[in-house]
Amino acid sequence: MKNMLFLCTGNSARSVLSECWLNHVGGDEWRGFSAGSHPTGTPNPYALQTLENHDIAAVAGGGGAVRSKSWDEFALPDAPIMDVVVTVCDNAAGEVCPIWPVRPGGEAPIKLHWGYPDPAAATGSDEEILAAFEEVFENIRRQINAYIGEN
Repeated sequence: MKNMLFLCTGNSARSVLSECWLNHVGGDEWRGFSAGSHPTGTPNPYALQTLENHDIAAVAGGGGAVRSKSWDEFALPDAPIMDVVVTVCDNAAGEVCPIWPVRPGGEAPIKLHWGYPDPAAATGSDEEILAAFEEVFENIRRQINAYIGEN
């Protein structure tokens, strides 16, 4: 089982969508997690609606309900060891991340940046905001599917 951690500042939209999608398609090979440098404390309702619209359970890598949490949780000694750490927003990509525990054999996790626009910044009607979330979610799905298909 390979673990992938998705990081964003608020851990409420892009990283949550990424975590849930990977857990939906990862099977027995991949498990997704998400966290933020300054978590909002709760997933964005439009992110949860987007997942529901695609019949995707809002389930975290640990098996419980997805939640907004600090990336500090994943730097603790008893945290799951990450194989890949992905920043999904430009703010988190520019921040100093915690030192992640290494994989067996002493390898640091692979670090990637997949930047997506913040759908939580969308304005307008509910339909327009959901459309922004849908567009970002489709890009997340394509990126994750391509990556796990190659690895």
